[in-house]
Amino acid sequence: MRSQVDCLLTTAGLPLFLVDICLDVLSAVEFYREGSYLSLGVLLVLLIGSSVLVQLYSWLWYSYDHFEMKTRVEESAKPGLAVLHWVQLGIYVRHAAVMETSVKSCCSDCDSQEEDKVEFLNQDLSMLRIIETFSESAPQIVLMLAVLLQDGSLEPFQVLKTVGSLSAVAYCVTTYHRCLRSFLPGKEKQSVLSSLVFFTWNLLLLAARIVALALFASVFPCFIFTHFVCSWLLFCYFAWWADTDFMDSVGGEWLYRATVGLIWYFDWFNVVDGKTRNRAILYHAWILLDIFVLCGLWFWKMSWDPPGFELSRLQAAIVWGAVVAGYASGLVLRIVYYTCFHPKLNKVELMGGNAKTQSDEVDSPPDDDDDGGRVMFRSASRTPTGLSRPPLRNKRMKKLAENFYSSSADGAEV
Repeated sequence: MRSQVDCLLTTAGLPLFLVDICLDVLSAVEFYREGSYLSLGVLLVLLIGSSVLVQLYSWLWYSYDHFEMKTRVEESAKPGLAVLHWVQLGIYVRHAAVMETSVKSCCSDCDSQEEDKVEFLNQDLSMLRIIETFSESAPQIVLMLAVLLQDGSLEPFQVLKTVGSLSAVAYCVTTYHRCLRSFLPGKEKQSVLSSLVFFTWNLLLLAARIVALALFASVFPCFIFTHFVCSWLLFCYFAWWADTDFMDSVGGEWLYRATVGLIWYFDWFNVVDGKTRNRAILYHAWILLDIFVLCGLWFWKMSWDPPGFELSRLQAAIVWGAVVAGYASGLVLRIVYYTCFHPKLNKVELMGGNAKTQSDEVDSPPDDDDDGGRVMFRSASRTPTGLSRPPLRNKRMKKLAENFYSSSADGAEV
């Protein structure tokens, strides 16, 4: 039986998703009433584009799994599944399926296969939330904050609202991390303190990055799009260079690499197994330099042609330094987290096996149904209770498990 906390966090996903949609509609209506049609257009592009992207991933994953439905909700929706995704409602099927399995597991004892079903469904949905967060929520915060800075109407309430939105993005990253840990066999539980520290350093990094982009967009609105496209193309190139192997089709893999480029524009996300520390260091050094330049250009523009309100050179310099220092502080806290608070696991413990079994699996030849994942992830590992869990036949689960171990071992988050 799952804990009541896990059940509550899982079942709250659909109501929060609906609340987010209502807030998006209110934001669009507010832009329309104010006559900010350009901002309204950008917001609608973000909302519609993000929805289409998430629905496309959901449909592709169903097709990769040969439309094998694991819940009654999915079975009942199967005849019209294509139509539901076409009208942007397919994600609700996944939300309802996760709620069904979560409530069932919380209300009654279930075997290990039922627990795996809950975790697999929740992992897919959590991944979709990450995609939605960085394709809609994060860009939307940049847009809202840039508009407020241009108008000079950055009041305490608006600041609190922005902090709340940034916290929601950091919370999504934290819950994804916890979800992936709960999915992995033989995992070591992450304490509340560990999750709190993880959330804090993610909040610092995300806040500094998003605020820097908003500052730049408020004084150079025509160049923020150029900055995004150039950065996105660079990140897409590195995703291709890393030779990602997450999707089951060529077109799907290129879509994934394009999505990774979008996520990397805001935050680090590990996409391949192997040594990740050097990649993470290179990424954060580049983003720190980019933040420094973006804030420097904002300071230069504010010095001679402020958009809607004036700041002294000293005040502008303080803002510039605070944003850069915020990102640097996040990096320091990140190091502290992986040194002192991150649950330590070696590869044998991570996969829930013993050393001999693990060695045998690594040396054995791959089977035809390995789906491209590493051989060692085929073994039926053991949970702490001794119950056998099924092999990770789903390619997405294998790759996420590989990437998670690589990130944990090197101190680079997923």
